[in-house]
Amino acid sequence: MQRRILLITGISLAVFLLFKFCEFKKDDTSTIDYNSNLIQQQIVNVGKLIVTEGHFSQVLTYKDQDKYFMDMISFEKKALIIVNADVTVAYDLRKMKYDIDEKNKIITILKIPKEEIKISPDIQFYDVEQSKLNPFTGDDYNKINKSVRANLAKKMEKSSLKRNAKNRLVSELSKILILTNTMGWTLQYEDKIIKKDSDWNTKIKM
Repeated sequence: MQRRILLITGISLAVFLLFKFCEFKKDDTSTIDYNSNLIQQQIVNVGKLIVTEGHFSQVLTYKDQDKYFMDMISFEKKALIIVNADVTVAYDLRKMKYDIDEKNKIITILKIPKEEIKISPDIQFYDVEQSKLNPFTGDDYNKINKSVRANLAKKMEKSSLKRNAKNRLVSELSKILILTNTMGWTLQYEDKIIKKDSDWNTKIKM
């Protein structure tokens, strides 16, 4: 009788422990799923178009000369050109690619889209001087437009516009970093673990 009671008690204890173990595993799995969903939701929130805008102005003088009769006669054309341009640097984080390793609690940013630079110049001509033998043509306007864009690109490189755009990008990515740090997950970009905001700067090239 006593042996029977011990047997029943042992079976009951085993069933109880098995139930608790299954319950623990279920809770652990639920926590992992919850954390993964939370991280994915944060990435969705970050996935937006970040646009940094700038404005540039410049004044140019365009000159061209056609010469005839061994350079004894020339016909010149020239114009004063005033340029106002809107320039944007954009990151489309909706194109960002990532991987979530739930088992090891690692999120890897696989690809951050390259910045998209758009230059929209408004070119105005003043004090235009030309002759019938050397008038302004489509080739002149193409040369001017190409030169204007090249000058604007140099101005933008020397300005703080691209740096400000990168700072905004890092600010958005840091939202993911804060969440992963809080939850005890590891965030990495390509082959480098991201532990602080400054780590992004060494990896993101402009």
